[in-house]
This record gives sequence, structure tokens and C-alpha cells, in this order.
Amino acid sequence: MASQQHEKNEIERLDREYTLGTWTRQADFNPTQIADTEGPRIVTADGDSILDFSSQYVCTSLGYDAERIADAVNEQIRTVPYVNPGWSTEPRARLSEKLAEITPGSLKKTFYSTSGTEANEVAFKIARSYTGKHKILSRYRSYHGATAASLSASGDPRRVVQGPEIQPEVPGMVKGPDPYAYGSSLDPEQSLEYIDEMLGLEGDTVAGVLVEPLVGSNGVLTPPDDYLPRLKEIAHDHGALLICDEVMTGFGRTGEWFASTLYETEPDIITMAKGLTGSYQPLAATTVTEEVAEHFEEHLLNQGHTFSGHPTACAAGLAAIETYEEENLVDRAKEMGAYLKTELEALADRHPSVGERRGVGLHQGIELTRSEEKRVPFERREDKMSGEPTVLNEVGASALSEGVYFYTSVNTIVVTPPLTIDEDDVDEAIAALDVALEISDNAME
Repeated sequence: MASQQHEKNEIERLDREYTLGTWTRQADFNPTQIADTEGPRIVTADGDSILDFSSQYVCTSLGYDAERIADAVNEQIRTVPYVNPGWSTEPRARLSEKLAEITPGSLKKTFYSTSGTEANEVAFKIARSYTGKHKILSRYRSYHGATAASLSASGDPRRVVQGPEIQPEVPGMVKGPDPYAYGSSLDPEQSLEYIDEMLGLEGDTVAGVLVEPLVGSNGVLTPPDDYLPRLKEIAHDHGALLICDEVMTGFGRTGEWFASTLYETEPDIITMAKGLTGSYQPLAATTVTEEVAEHFEEHLLNQGHTFSGHPTACAAGLAAIETYEEENLVDRAKEMGAYLKTELEALADRHPSVGERRGVGLHQGIELTRSEEKRVPFERREDKMSGEPTVLNEVGASALSEGVYFYTSVNTIVVTPPLTIDEDDVDEAIAALDVALEISDNAME
């Protein structure tokens, strides 16, 4: 059992006093110290072992015992810890070659940064230079990062909370509907038709259509099988590039290296981070097709980064991919994902407050509802940043008290464990949810 109330130790007091917490009012920032990790578990300073069933922010895909990565980072730090990106290093060259091998189709050349939001900002610049246009069309239920342009492209409630008095939205960001049959007035087919019409009405000004193939923190939205191929066709019909944000869905999470492959689609640009190193080092990448890369043979790539292709981070990325391959974790995610899906569906049958289960592989989510008939959510989009407690928060806290951590967001319990889990771990997580969902069942109308 994980204890949720305890007297703060020195580290927690120092952290609270001197650190600004992310995405929160600082009065609510009261972090618990994690002192150790083991397998798919985090261990608090009080000794509580917690099964991490969201891979933190869907990023610790290899769990916490990836020795190959630790060894690679240690070796690189002792040889070439850093040089500026104008020099060549073996880790960057080998990683770039490897990414060209595992990404879909003719995706080939990569620019490196340190986070998913930066990877998306690079994608915007590349799309604009390549097409000569300036707008980016994204979707309302999306999250693409916290920097100015990426947050402006996001439909996430965090974009709204930021407000013009703090950070005006970057111009040129246009938003369309999502393939969200459960909670939208449009079905997925209609959402595609709407985007097609939008692109026409924007008057040949859209450089790129930006999507998460499977939406992450805004609900684990899963499109129909033909959605992504048709979206690419629509984008190209209007002279726009398809940009797939695979920051969450990359590196085996869906049972394929990338979710784009799951839907038999080759993006023009793909962005990645998180699972690229299993989060052992901060590293992100923006990879483009040969055709797009050719444009920059004679045109300036107006983008730079002190830590682009950081050799230690690239060593971690290469070792991570080798770990996925040697431990057959991409296929394992497909197999364990099938077991997890079966158990989640059985769980949903037992709990009327589960409105819908969505997802593929180990990228799963369950959406809660106050009313099975009316589909009334327990947590509305505006509640995400309000600071007010919700039933969804209570469900997550209850699961944590049972020793399992789930990330909760926009009325959805995000179920995205490390790719290294086994059936016993799934059973433990489902048992914790079984207890926690009694709270939402009892709160129904």
C-alpha cells in the first residue's frame, strides 16, 4: 500500500521551498520524494513501492532497469560527453541511421532537440519552409508541448488557461475536430470532411496538418483504421504536409515501432521524444522524408540548438532502441496489450461508471461517466487546470493508495505501463482499479 499522507522529509521541504512545480498553482505543489526504482516500480523515501502504470508521463517505456542505457551513458560521458552540433560523433550518426531504419517509409533525416515540444517547433519551421505557407492545422483534443508555438497548436485546456495576458497564442494556428465518437457531435467520417472543408476555406495557406495518431493526454482517442491514410490524402490534396506527433505513441507503445505504421501511413514529418531514450536522457527528434530533406540542400535550415544531437543523449537513444530490439519489446507490447485490453473490458463490464475503453497495445485509456445514457463526464475540460478536486482525482488517489499509479487527465484514466510489464503486473493494476472505480460508480447520477 502507498501512503499518501506523511510528514515531509528534508528533500521534500527543500523541493517545495526552492522549486517551481509544473502545471500547478504553487500552493498545491507538494511532491513526494522518489528515492529508488525497481523494474516497473517507483519507491518513495518512506519505502512504499508503487507500480507505475502510466510510465510517468507515458515516457519510461523501458521501466527502470535498462542497464544497457546506463552503461552507454556512463561510457559516453567518459569519452566525448559533449561537442557542439557542428561536429560529428558516433552516437549521433549511428542513431540517425537507426531512426531511418525503423521509421515508416522514406523518412530519413533527423534533427535533434531535447523535448517533444521542441521537436514539434522544428517540424513547423520545416513545413513552412518546404511549402512556402505559414499555417498549421491541428485538433482541439490535442497536446503538442509547452513552448509558445506548440502550446498554441495544442487544443489542450492548458492553452486556454495560459491566457493572452501571459502568452498570446502564436498566429497561424488553426484547429479542427477530432475522431472522437464518444464525446463529439461529429463522427470520425464527418470530422475528416470538416477538415477537408477547412483546408479549402483557409485558401492554400496551410503548411502542415499536425496530429497525434492516437491522442494521448487528451483522452487516448483511437481513430478508425482508415482515418490517418485519408487525412494524409486530404492534406496533400491541399498542398500541406502531414506531421505525426509520436512523442507518446512512438517506440513500441502500440505494438508497432510507430503508430503511423499501425495505420499504414508514412508521414512527411514525424516527431518523437519520451520513449526514444525511455526517458533515461532528455532527447527528441524530428525526422523528415528524403523529399523534404532534399529541399534543404539549397535552402537554409534556419534552426539550431546548443544540445542538438548531444552525444550522451544520442548514446542513450541508440542503447534504448537496441534494448527494444534485443528484448523484443515491440512485439511484447502487442501481446501484453491484448491481455490488458481484455482485462480492461472485463473491468468496464463490472463498473457502470466506465463509459468507454479506448486504445491500442499498451496505449489504453478508460473514460468515466456520471450517466451511461447521457455520457456526462465527471471531469470537464475546464476542470483540468481549475485546481478543484474531481471524482477522477479521487479515483486516481484511491488506486495510488492501493499501490498503483495512474495518470488521470480530461475525464480519462491513462493506462500506459512500461513495455516490460507481465501479466501479474496487469492483474495487480486491474485489482487496484476495481477498488478505485467503486468511487465513481457510487457518484453516478
